Amino acid sequence: MSALIAVCSVAATAWLAVTTTTRALKEEQGQDLAADNSILARLSGYAATHADWTDVRRTVRDLAARTGRRIALTTADRSLVADSAPRGTPLPPRPAASVDPLRTDTYSETGAQLSGIDPRVVGPYRLPGKERAGLDTLAARRKACYDRYGLRTKVVRTASGRPVVTTADGGDPAGYGATACEDGQLNTPTATERRALDALSDLARPCLKRAGLDLGGPLFLTYDPSGKDPFGGGYLIAKYAAAKKGEATKAARRCVLTARRAQLEPYVAPTTELFLGIGDQNPTRFHMSPANKAKVVGAAGLVLAVTVAVTAVVAVRLVRPLRALTEAAGAPPELHVRVPVTTRDETGILAEAFNDLAERRERLEAQRKAMVSDIAHELRSPLTNIRGWLEVVRDGVVEPDPALLDSLHEEALVLQRIIDDLQDLAAADADTLRLRPEPLRAADLLDQVTAAHRVAADAAGVAVTVEAEPAAWLDADPVRMRQALGNLVSNALRHTPAGGTVALAARRAGDRVVLTVTDTGPGIAPEDLPYVFDRFWRAEKSRSRRTGGSGLGLPIVRHMLAAHGGTAEAASEPGRGAVFTLRLPAGRPPGGEPDQP
Repeated sequence: MSALIAVCSVAATAWLAVTTTTRALKEEQGQDLAADNSILARLSGYAATHADWTDVRRTVRDLAARTGRRIALTTADRSLVADSAPRGTPLPPRPAASVDPLRTDTYSETGAQLSGIDPRVVGPYRLPGKERAGLDTLAARRKACYDRYGLRTKVVRTASGRPVVTTADGGDPAGYGATACEDGQLNTPTATERRALDALSDLARPCLKRAGLDLGGPLFLTYDPSGKDPFGGGYLIAKYAAAKKGEATKAARRCVLTARRAQLEPYVAPTTELFLGIGDQNPTRFHMSPANKAKVVGAAGLVLAVTVAVTAVVAVRLVRPLRALTEAAGAPPELHVRVPVTTRDETGILAEAFNDLAERRERLEAQRKAMVSDIAHELRSPLTNIRGWLEVVRDGVVEPDPALLDSLHEEALVLQRIIDDLQDLAAADADTLRLRPEPLRAADLLDQVTAAHRVAADAAGVAVTVEAEPAAWLDADPVRMRQALGNLVSNALRHTPAGGTVALAARRAGDRVVLTVTDTGPGIAPEDLPYVFDRFWRAEKSRSRRTGGSGLGLPIVRHMLAAHGGTAEAASEPGRGAVFTLRLPAGRPPGGEPDQP
């Protein structure tokens, strides 16, 4: 969920950054494009009116200061003509445009680069002052004529200095029917224009002949009110006579255009490459405008809403099982309440641990109750016998003969054994069980335990056998080990029917000595095996000592083995007896290395 919130935050930030940056970049690109077009138009105009680039450096510096761009002009072979950057500054990787007013028109349409001759290139068509004054008079007279007919007109001066009368929207007034004002004098070429046209005719004639066109007379000038000049001349265009349509017309146009470029080339600066850089222009920054503020607030609100929703969902999922655990923990202890496990995360693991704890507590509580009941029963029987016989003797009903005293002594020994078992368990639980280890041969240990239980075995009709390896030595407390093995043998004799066998064995297994007690009794049920070493547990729940003791013998065995660094295990198959296995660290015989098996 934290990752989801982080992804939403990153996505919102990225969206906000992209949208605002994209808009800023578009604005900056628009500004840069306008600045680039203005730079190109200005430099193209300089080339159209100058025969070389000698004085262009001042123009370049002015444009760079006004636009904030780095401006550099080079020849086709990258020889530097002018540069607004300090000397030695490397050029951008590629040029932005070519400055060639004979092939690119940046004047007729603002912001566009049209194919054709820039109208500002006039060359030999520039009118002297006297001819310009005469044409101005004719233009003023024509305008006055149009005004008398109600046509609003204006006088527009072309780059060569020729005046042209147009309507307010730049159209041709002749289209409105005022033919009385068309005297033909204003459109007649002057002497300067005639000389230039004659030179143009001479330049175009060879190409026209190769195209199969007869010029049929000199070229002459006229005004194109639409502003569309197929020859790239702006307001003044060159026309020819007797030209056929189709391919011939296109060929004628190409010939005239080529001738005009050849005629005007000496009057324009050579073609150069224009390089543009970022210069010292300040980058566009993010401004906290109302629109940007709204975007920020909206993105933040959306992320906050997602965060709150996800947090609420996660909180509910986390709190619900914790509340169930709290309620279960606050329930009365005797109920042993469990909680449902609905997830496999940390909370689910905690719920499983709580249920396991409740189960163990319930089992321990049951064992505690059974212990109290068992101890009460075990103590009640001998105490009742002792009390009854003492009262009878006190009342003089029975004389205290040796048989009676032997019976009372036996009951006292039962009490002593129960109390000793409880004391041993208490000492083991408190880690105060005292051991006095010494070298002990396993075979001797088994012989001593067998001898101690020989009478009980004979009385029960059970055979006891011993099989021990001489090399099996222990470093253990003999008393505690006899007690542990004695508990196992007593338990085996109690559950082995007459005619059965109890086998004791000892062998060396690596650095361990393995002791086993095997009987041929009814065995232990598989569901009871995990609990045989629990204190106060008995397979037979009956309190009769004939079928089971107090349930303290096997727990004492386990604690004795743990104190010696060993383990106790039980294995059984119903109807085929039980096997109790004790594993202890191997010891050294006195005065030498341990014997090899």
